[in-house]
Amino acid sequence: MEENWLLLSFETLDIAKAYLFGDVKFLDLLVLLSVIDIISGVIKAWKDKRLRSRNAWFGYVRKMLSFFVVIISNVIDQILGLNGVLTFGTVLFYIANEGLSIAENLAQIGVKIPKSITDRLQVIEDQSEEKK
Repeated sequence: MEENWLLLSFETLDIAKAYLFGDVKFLDLLVLLSVIDIISGVIKAWKDKRLRSRNAWFGYVRKMLSFFVVIISNVIDQILGLNGVLTFGTVLFYIANEGLSIAENLAQIGVKIPKSITDRLQVIEDQSEEKK
């Protein structure tokens, strides 16, 4: 009986995922990168002695809201009949964002990162400083 309940739960989750996110490619990669980003961010904050539950909470909320954006893009995709193009683009945007965030966290922790990546991070950081 318990095995059937567990199977039913996974089926329900899979149906909810398909309904909310559609058949978007790379969603599992985005989830994995989000988890890695959270872990690397916590390690970085712990190393810098800046680990605060309030800051972490807002980080988790921002991460969750990015998945809401993917859900909204899926709804727009379905309404406009775009065959998942908008959702796929949104997921790719967040994958790139997570990848850069992970690379930045690892670099600040002290993990060696290829120069091409650190140069790109510096360009992005300089651009964000100019906008302030």
